[in-house]
Amino acid sequence: MVFEDFAPDIKKPFENVILSVLRYKAPMKDIAQPAQVQIATGHSVEGLRTLGVKYFKAFSGDGIRLFIQLFYFYLVANTLTIAEFGLFATASSIGIVLSRLAGFGFLSPLYRIATVKPHLIGTYSAGYLCALLLSLPLVLLIGFGIHQLFLVSLMSFAVFVMIAGTEVLFWRTLEAVINVNKGLEKFGLASIVIVFGFSIKALAALWLSMRPDPDLTQWAQIYMTAQAAMALVAIVLFYPKMRLRFRPKLYIRRIPDASSVCGAEMLFYIQSELDKLVVLAIGGSTAAGLYAIVMRLIDLTAMPVRTFSTLLTQRLMRRTDLMNSPKMRFGFELGVFAVSTLAMGCIALALFIKPDLLGTNVAQAAPFMVALLLVPAFRNLIEYQAELLYGRGQSFQRLINYAIIGALKTILLIWLLSSIAAPADWMIWINGVFATLYATSAVLTYNALRRPGIRV
Repeated sequence: MVFEDFAPDIKKPFENVILSVLRYKAPMKDIAQPAQVQIATGHSVEGLRTLGVKYFKAFSGDGIRLFIQLFYFYLVANTLTIAEFGLFATASSIGIVLSRLAGFGFLSPLYRIATVKPHLIGTYSAGYLCALLLSLPLVLLIGFGIHQLFLVSLMSFAVFVMIAGTEVLFWRTLEAVINVNKGLEKFGLASIVIVFGFSIKALAALWLSMRPDPDLTQWAQIYMTAQAAMALVAIVLFYPKMRLRFRPKLYIRRIPDASSVCGAEMLFYIQSELDKLVVLAIGGSTAAGLYAIVMRLIDLTAMPVRTFSTLLTQRLMRRTDLMNSPKMRFGFELGVFAVSTLAMGCIALALFIKPDLLGTNVAQAAPFMVALLLVPAFRNLIEYQAELLYGRGQSFQRLINYAIIGALKTILLIWLLSSIAAPADWMIWINGVFATLYATSAVLTYNALRRPGIRV
């Protein structure tokens, strides 16, 4: 089964967007052209067909991942209670935010090097490992503070560390393997790694569902053990075989970019994941569980957009003036909006026809899917706009954007949840929250795009 079976015709509007970026040719005088063989039509060997194949190779992993992730989600959401799932989702979200601090953003220079100077991957891998080790005490200290403030009465610190620590150490390691392979344009291999990682997660969830009395503590233990093994296998089998060389002089000029990316990614995931913590703190664990279920389903709509953003970002790294055309900008925005809304509509329709399609716990959240129809589009557009800034080397502006959006989102959610108690009443207003965030992001991003891009 492929992604189209779940969301028919979802790719058609997006294909027009892809063709727009692939057909674009920046002025030759402004670009340091790589040595390429030109064909008679004037296009390079890396023409429409080649880049189209790259997109669908990259997306194939996400398409397969979609159904594996649905299986994983089905098992975890229906094996744990809704309250336990809410606690797990919150701890996992905190771990995802902390994983962006781990390594102080040095995964960004590693990805850039894999894209433009692959012979230095071994050198920058050593730098990333060093930065990761230096960051861990700070990560642990912040994690301890968050647990004491928000979760001390809801889950033990040991369970919190197993869940959040897994995201910081093991899932982040898998992301490093995926990003390096994408930087090398080995999209097929990156897709295999993605499928491998989610398959291990699904097998772990299956094991949990077979336990006689499954609970959050057991799941934390299984989750950590399975992903530790997964990370080790991914490094051994899928990471480029290069000798590690520690060369601090090369890292110094990358520190500003790494620091900006670290801050921007932390702020992105804070504004993306903090809502779960806000809902938990104000609405309680059951409301947090329902909200987490809905947002996990919304996450699925981002897969085709993220695949496209990866290819677009790589081209922006080489041609920072790629997005100068207003027509192209509008076309991309329209494509992201259409794909996201179609995907959400398909999910909502499937759950309307059969609410218990993904289990009894998910059925309790199914009525909210239609109410949140526009949230995926606004959410994915915010992420897409941030990737434009990253590809053009404007990482500091990206950080500022996320700081403003994160603060605004927190204020709006606290106000909304404090004013309206029942999830059935406040869910529909989440559309307004994300519409406001999108408008803010668009103003900040497109003002920044008026400035020249920066080759990092």
